[in-house]
Amino acid sequence: MAAAARPPNRCQRRCREFPCEAAPFETTECRLVEQTPPADQPVDSDQPDQPPRLRTVRGVVLVVGLLAVALVVVFAVSERDRRGPPVPDFAPEFAGETLDGASFDMAAQRGRWVVVNFFSTWCVQCVVEHPELVAFHDRYRDDPNIRLVSVVFQDEVDVIAQFFAERGGDWPVVITNTGRISIDFGVTAVPETYLVDPFGRVVAKFTGGVTLAGLENQLVRAGAGT
Repeated sequence: MAAAARPPNRCQRRCREFPCEAAPFETTECRLVEQTPPADQPVDSDQPDQPPRLRTVRGVVLVVGLLAVALVVVFAVSERDRRGPPVPDFAPEFAGETLDGASFDMAAQRGRWVVVNFFSTWCVQCVVEHPELVAFHDRYRDDPNIRLVSVVFQDEVDVIAQFFAERGGDWPVVITNTGRISIDFGVTAVPETYLVDPFGRVVAKFTGGVTLAGLENQLVRAGAGT
């Protein structure tokens, strides 16, 4: 009598359900082995490559963002250069020899309003504003509470002396330590003029020249004579 056929075991049943040519696994002695794709077939990854167009768009966005940041920095620097250094809260104290051989000490001016003017003879706008300074000094020369002082900016003493001899003006003109004084005030170009109150505080800054009316208006606004 022929022996009854034995029912297929678990491995045989799985091989029948998943033939080798169709199944994602090969069976070898009932051990499941993951198939390795051919060398010329790309392997799938969890994060597929981005489409070329998407990569291009992201690159453009990055470049535009960097350019925007660069423009902001350039504009900020340009605005800072245009405005110049910040005005000091208190006028730096300075002292130096004046054109007439005397001396000027800023610390000794406390209790007075002081107009500190930086100028050069080679500066066109300085030449233009000079008559206004002469008029201001002539009007307030006898007022003990208001002083005018000029500080030479990158100029020669003999040229300065000739300039005042020809154009008038006999207020103090500081001719020594002028480089240090200019740096302390933050002067980078002339003319620049500062109005200092009796407490030594800078209450106004003028760039590009002053006028008699402009100086008087600032004195009134700052409370001089009140």
